[in-house]
This record gives sequence, structure tokens and C-alpha cells, in this order.
Amino acid sequence: MNKLRFDGKTAIVTGAGGNPSLGRAHALLLGSRGANVVVNDIDAKHAPSTSTAKSVAAEIVAAGGKAVHDNNSVATEAGAKAIVQTAMDAFGGVDILVNNAGIIYQAAMTEISPADFQRTIDVNLMGPVWMTRAVWKHMQGKGYGRIVNITSGSMFGFALQAAYAASKGGLFSFTRATAAEGERYGIKANAITPAGFTRMIIGGQEEDCPTYQTAKNRMRPEQVAPVVAFLSHESCPVTGECIDAMGGMVRRIYMAGTKGIVDPDLSIETLASRWGEIMDGASEQRIPYALMDAFKLHSKKYEPAF
Repeated sequence: MNKLRFDGKTAIVTGAGGNPSLGRAHALLLGSRGANVVVNDIDAKHAPSTSTAKSVAAEIVAAGGKAVHDNNSVATEAGAKAIVQTAMDAFGGVDILVNNAGIIYQAAMTEISPADFQRTIDVNLMGPVWMTRAVWKHMQGKGYGRIVNITSGSMFGFALQAAYAASKGGLFSFTRATAAEGERYGIKANAITPAGFTRMIIGGQEEDCPTYQTAKNRMRPEQVAPVVAFLSHESCPVTGECIDAMGGMVRRIYMAGTKGIVDPDLSIETLASRWGEIMDGASEQRIPYALMDAFKLHSKKYEPAF
């Protein structure tokens, strides 16, 4: 089996400071396989960590790779543009974007402050939006790009994580939309739902929590990094997909529909009597939703509303 490498490719990995950290693991692996790496992270004083974006970049360089660090925030359009400019100044381009930066507040719906809810959306959802927009024209111009978005199983509904789940669910859908739009330009966009022992878990859970102990003992960030790297590679065979990765387990996550019912004279009573058929997920006829090429549907020119 040929070793997959990234020589000549430049990757931006956001949220890649900190140790333990998924982003750090992604950056180190890409750097070890020949990629030029922009290690991005803010210096978050509140997050327990033994490293920073600068020190992770230094690790890559010390191991013989090429890397620079960047401390701009993904949460603003200006910050995202500055991160991409760091890549342009250091390496002359961008080929790979790993949208890994994220935050979480575990709080009940009525407890989380409006500011913390908004900040979660700004970092976890709008961060990838701003970053993707910032790299898009560069990738479109060269007819090539790989985007990997780090979403979360929380998008399926975790208690005390309404803000986080909303941001990650939005990122899943954003991935699907950019995959459909980018396909004609050679840009592939995929997502992963990872789990690993990271500073997010250290900062948000007590050590005696079962989830904390399971992650610590069985889920190393380095077990997720190969999935990110494969989806970042030029040979990646898919776009618009979501891959679940944790502790060495890898599987596909997708949206599907049941066979359902068809009744032109649908009524409330019909729904009540046939609800079991609508909800039946055991049928072999569950089909993943395909990407839609809306370029073929639009006829009216877009005009900004504001």
C-alpha cells in the first residue's frame, strides 16, 4: 500500500493548539506527511492546556516539517481572512482546510446565557462559514480543495448541549451544501463526528465521570487524525459525507428517509392510523438523501437583501 502524503500541499487546521487536542493531532499528522501547516488557535487562558498554536507549530518543525502559527479568531470574518492570509504569506496558497475550532458550554436551556449561546454559534458554525468563504476563491481558482468540518454526535440531540448541538447540526448541513456547490470546482467537503480525550473534556467534566474515564482510557486524539487526513488527501473518493470516528472505530453517518406512505387524500385520521408505517425504520428501503445540484434549478439572479 502506497503511503499517502501531502507534499506541496498547504493545510490550515483551526483550534490546533492545546494538548491533548484533536486539532493538534490533525496538524501533527499532516505535517509528518509533508504538508505545510498553519496551526491556528487563540491563546485561551480558561482552557486547560500544556501547549499553544506556537508550540504545536514548533513540534512540527522540530520533527522536520514546515509550519507556522496563527492566533486569529475564526469567529469573525476579519479573523478568518487573516488566518488565510497567514497561509498565503507563508506558503503561497491553501489546499486543505480543517475546521476544527470549537467551544462548548454544558448548561440547561434556561441557564445558558444569551452571550454564551451566541458565542457557541459564532465559533462552531460561523467560524467554519467564514473560513470556508475565505479559502473558497483560492481553491476555486486552482480547481482543487479539501475541506473537513469537525461536527459532533451532539447534533442528534444531547441534553444540556442545545447551543452546541445547534451549531454542529448546522455545520453538518453546511458541509452538504458546500459539497454540492464545490463539486464542479474540484472542491470536496466532508465532515467527521469525532470523540477523543481533549481539553474540552478536561475542562467540562469531572474526573469521576464515566465519559471522562472512557475517553481518557480508550479515545486518543491520534486515533481520529487518520480519518481527517484521509478526507484531506487528493485521493479522497467522497464529498458531502459524514464519518464517525472514535477509539479506532470508523463508520458512515448519513440522513435517510423511511419508505413512509402515499395518500393523496391525506387526513389527520390517516396519519393516526398509519403512523407506524411512517416511522418504520426497519425497511430495506431507507435511502440516503443525495446532494442536489441547485445550479440547475436557479433562474433568478441573487440580489443582497441588506
